Amino acid sequence: MYYLSQSPNHVQPVIQPTICISRSPNVSISTSMALILVIACIIFVWITSLFKIFLLARIRSTKHFTLNGKAFRKRNVLLVIAHPDDESMFFAPTINFLTSRGHNVQILCLSNGDADGKGNIRKQELYQACVSLKVPMQQVKIINHPDLQDGFGKVWNHSLLAKIIEEEITSHCIDMIITFDKYGVSGHCNHRDVHYGVCKLLYDTSRGDIEVWELVSTNILRKYSGPNDIWLSMFWAMLPSNGTVQCLVNEHSRRSFIAMAQHKSQWVWFRKLFVILSSYTYMNTLRKIK
Repeated sequence: MYYLSQSPNHVQPVIQPTICISRSPNVSISTSMALILVIACIIFVWITSLFKIFLLARIRSTKHFTLNGKAFRKRNVLLVIAHPDDESMFFAPTINFLTSRGHNVQILCLSNGDADGKGNIRKQELYQACVSLKVPMQQVKIINHPDLQDGFGKVWNHSLLAKIIEEEITSHCIDMIITFDKYGVSGHCNHRDVHYGVCKLLYDTSRGDIEVWELVSTNILRKYSGPNDIWLSMFWAMLPSNGTVQCLVNEHSRRSFIAMAQHKSQWVWFRKLFVILSSYTYMNTLRKIK
């Protein structure tokens, strides 16, 4: 008699049933429709916001922050910035607002932007940008001091800044200063030092004859929301807890693009995107420093 035995090493293959899961075409269509709807909403809000800015730019209020409760008079305004291109990237709406109303705008740039060895080039670019913003070249002063060099990690002496700013105030009979707030929009240490230099001047001199306004920094979502930030900025400006605040729309947006394009050494693709997407291209929110 013969016995058939199976080797213990022999394993019979196990055939698993194949399960096919197919995605319903309705799911893909729903996802596509939702994406299209989101894009359409973004475009709608963008266009609506641009239209709102356009309307505000055409409505010239008889009351604005330069009057200070008095009859109209030409103000001598000193815009204090850290680098060439700050005026176009961040302060263009404010400059356009002031120049269109006949105020005398002086720009003090506390470095020539020589971080990449292009200080002389950037100096000329700043002059051309200011001309595009209707600020004459003779009203632009650029400082090139060994202790005030452009760069991250370059700490600027606040007492030195205060001294330079005070000299400009005396030379041009300045009665209003506009500068960065303590964050400096981008967080750049030079921007922040400029703010503290102005504060140092105010603390040391206790000058009550000069109004000082700071450009309010926003979070990154608002910063890159383009014209859409107009709604939040206007609401934020109305809150009493935020102090004396003014929201200025850009009355000449095209002029801002032309001004920034004068900075050819800086006019790379990501800065072009910045000018398009940045809320600072379309409006400035200024807060009075008490």
